[in-house]
Amino acid sequence: MEESIELRVEDGIALVTLNRPKAYNAFDLPMVQLLADKLVSVALDPGVLGVVISGEGKAFSAGGDLKWINDYGENHGAAFHELAARYHQAILEIRRMPKPVVAAINGPAAGGGFSIALACDFRIMEASATLRQAYTSNGLSIDGGGTFALPRLVGLARAMEIAAFDQPISAETALSWGLVTEVVEDGEGMKRAIQLVEDMKKRSLSSFAASKRLITDSFDTKFETQLEKERELLSWCADLPNGREGIAAFLEKRKPVFGSHA
Repeated sequence: MEESIELRVEDGIALVTLNRPKAYNAFDLPMVQLLADKLVSVALDPGVLGVVISGEGKAFSAGGDLKWINDYGENHGAAFHELAARYHQAILEIRRMPKPVVAAINGPAAGGGFSIALACDFRIMEASATLRQAYTSNGLSIDGGGTFALPRLVGLARAMEIAAFDQPISAETALSWGLVTEVVEDGEGMKRAIQLVEDMKKRSLSSFAASKRLITDSFDTKFETQLEKERELLSWCADLPNGREGIAAFLEKRKPVFGSHA
């Protein structure tokens, strides 16, 4: 029996596939539990230098499985409370992972699928794919960090528009609004996402890890505290092999050769 989350590692890149294609990769509790577990494992694996998340079949993910919610019982609130606990663990693993995480959006990303794509560091979207927050059209509110990411990516007014009217967002619009990093032809999303991580592997991953942590924390930090965090991580980076190599290369007027340090 195939797992609802498939994980394979190729050349230091963890390929995480949402694998419930008949349900458009919608999340039920076993699936989000497995997703969180897989993300923990790749975060801790020193051999993994980057992660690509994609969906099997026609969709990236349709979000929370409302059939599973309905089958849970009369208390739908309790079902969402349990589902969101593990789903949010997966979101936190993406945001706290000191490695680049890329969403390869191969088809519709709605609800929780939309939020998990927004949680990734980069989003490669195929031309015919669509984004949709979907929650409010189902009488629900946005989760998965979507309310955190949206106003920071598109601004408050646009975030409110997305929340209020829930119109499907085309790849072209998503790119113009800053919701995605790049749009590619259909069928090319995974290839481009892997290429992006390959490009990152040539750079200082320790520098990326520190910068990702600082940027993620900046929204909840006072300016003076943020400055101190920046000083701390700048000093940390400078004493790492990549930091020493980068400084030496600059002084020697050559291109740096960074090691694989996540």
